Amino acid sequence: MAELTTLARPYAKAVFGLTGDDKSRAAWSERLAALAEVVAHEEVRDLLGNPRVETEQLVALVTAAAGKALDGEGENLVRLLAANRRLTLVAEIAAIYERLRAEAEGIVDVEVISAQPLEKAQQDKIAAALGKRLGREVRLHCREDESVVGGAVIRAGDLVIDGSVRGQLERLSGALVH
Repeated sequence: MAELTTLARPYAKAVFGLTGDDKSRAAWSERLAALAEVVAHEEVRDLLGNPRVETEQLVALVTAAAGKALDGEGENLVRLLAANRRLTLVAEIAAIYERLRAEAEGIVDVEVISAQPLEKAQQDKIAAALGKRLGREVRLHCREDESVVGGAVIRAGDLVIDGSVRGQLERLSGALVH
């Protein structure tokens, strides 16, 4: 996965460099999402890896499948990726682009994993506290995982706050063993 990120990052940064305002950023988000959806289809993936399929055939296939979601700039990106045999990176390019966009817009995506569903008031408290700590607008993505046992694990980029019962038990076990 690290290799995919390394290969995809320059393309995502280049696309992000083309944007100047929120409207163009949103348009590129839609283009990249449409491309990622097209490339995710098994039949398309099989063709992308086939060395007998020519670049122009790939470009025609992907642009036709994406339909109106692509304009001239989107087609240029498809042409570039196809020429470099990098169309398989579209999903990773889109993910990196979205992180760059969120950072530019002062937004941070935060994953909250808890044993039980969080109430709206709990979500609001977590979002407010993290927004104050990180100095950005927080978009929470909550999910449940019974293995957490109790409490929650919060992930915001490189920041991980493990307030779960499971995490506390693992730290206690580690301290007792050493």
